[in-house]
Amino acid sequence: MKIAFVFPGQGSQYVGMGQDLYETYPEAKVIFDEADEILGFSLSELCFEGPKEELDDTINTQPAVFVTSLACLEVLKSRLSASPLFLAGHSLGEYTALVAAGALDFADGLKLVRERGRLMMEAGERNPGAMAAILGLEAETLDEICQMASRETSGIVQLANYNSPGQIVISGHKEALERALELAKEREARRVIPLAVSIAAHSPLMQPAAQTFAGVVAQVDFRQPRVPVVANVTAAPVTTIAEIRDELVKQLTSTVRWVESVQYMIAQGVATFVEIGPKNVLTGLIRRIDKSVRTVNVEDAAGIEVCRNAKTFMWGAQ
Repeated sequence: MKIAFVFPGQGSQYVGMGQDLYETYPEAKVIFDEADEILGFSLSELCFEGPKEELDDTINTQPAVFVTSLACLEVLKSRLSASPLFLAGHSLGEYTALVAAGALDFADGLKLVRERGRLMMEAGERNPGAMAAILGLEAETLDEICQMASRETSGIVQLANYNSPGQIVISGHKEALERALELAKEREARRVIPLAVSIAAHSPLMQPAAQTFAGVVAQVDFRQPRVPVVANVTAAPVTTIAEIRDELVKQLTSTVRWVESVQYMIAQGVATFVEIGPKNVLTGLIRRIDKSVRTVNVEDAAGIEVCRNAKTFMWGAQ
């Protein structure tokens, strides 16, 4: 059975995430304790107890989801002989995938996601934007709508996350995005859902963050991935250190091609996707992309035990 591990991004956080892993498994406790020491404050307490408003701040959300996902992965690795064919992460989750692939040290990854969150928040303050989810329109139609709205308003709005057939997130200047939502309704979108964010992630409004972040990424020691990591920007594996650096910078302003990434892995024979980290957002998206594949979500002690007892899972079989 060919398996892929996938890791969630921002939006999957919730107060209490990772706490039972911390209290149940020494491997998870080590990860959280190390993160607290590296960051110089109790990220673990923020994950376990909140407050929610502070956890939802981009600068905190990104390291919190990253650390929780890796704590879960460490527990899973110590108890199961699983050999994934591919790794992938949605936006922020790509950093988790790179650590899981051995391409990036945990400490460096944690510092990177903390700085990424800070720079994105700063860019959002400098260039306020907005995001919205559109349900029920094809990507080609929505791309045309975004181009039209951009021309009409002299602003920028573009596809940000191609999440699943019929679910696409757009991002950009508020006025341009609002016009795009009007046009989407005219084209009979099933739903338009403004998101509760003040930054335009995965759009050109993040260019100031990308420029500064490029210098940060250039100073980090990366290694060749031991397991192929399917990239958000290209929907194909990154194979060199130069490609990894390029991907992490471009990702800030580019569309997350999640549908194509999942389809690529399926085309290579992946039949089971294991989502490792808080909530089950990716599990739901993958089911909508292809109902024939098997999906499993592992975010807590109960999920770990389900995997341990799943004899038919054939962990490690390729």
